Amino acid sequence: MSCTNHTHRHGPGCGHTGVKHGDHVDYLHDGHLHHTMADGTVEEHHLPVDGTNPAACTSGHACTAHAADHVHGPGCGHEAVPHGDHTCYLVDGHLHFPHDGHCDHHGPVSLVK
Repeated sequence: MSCTNHTHRHGPGCGHTGVKHGDHVDYLHDGHLHHTMADGTVEEHHLPVDGTNPAACTSGHACTAHAADHVHGPGCGHEAVPHGDHTCYLVDGHLHFPHDGHCDHHGPVSLVK
């Protein structure tokens, strides 16, 4: 899917978090994962649900990167990451998904500086 009305060119040093995605780097921007094509077109990407980034419930995940009562959502202080058909939040190099009063661990993310 292409993103229209996007004037910002993503790349190293653009100020957005780079995420390794397959054979390329995408950039987190306002809850979207953007990939800039060679012609300047910006595509919307999402991380797939797979063996590295599953979508299973992990109610026993005890993350020390935030308080146990922290609730992920818009404005929570963590970057939103499109993952499969839902939104996760980037916490200390891995994906958190708010679920039934706890955070599910949806796997690691390779960040690019």
